[in-house]
Amino acid sequence: MVVGVCRIALHLPEGHSLKSKRHILSSLKTRLCATFNVSVAELDDHDLWQRSVLGIACIANESRHVNRVLDQSLNMIRAVPTLELLDSRIELL
Repeated sequence: MVVGVCRIALHLPEGHSLKSKRHILSSLKTRLCATFNVSVAELDDHDLWQRSVLGIACIANESRHVNRVLDQSLNMIRAVPTLELLDSRIELL
């Protein structure tokens, strides 16, 4: 069993309140979970309007599959025009 974890730092330039931030992140988390069958959680920067740190987790029996799913998740995030990806780190356990 292989566990993959991806930590992502995001900038939300259009986040003008915590309510708009929650709306953007909720939509993103729902799409990631539905598309890639991963778990997503907000890890840090809960009280900042334009910044967030997300964690994505994936479990499979091959590291190649886990790496591919996390890479595709990052590509989906990069394609969202209302988000700016500041940093990402993938770890396989």
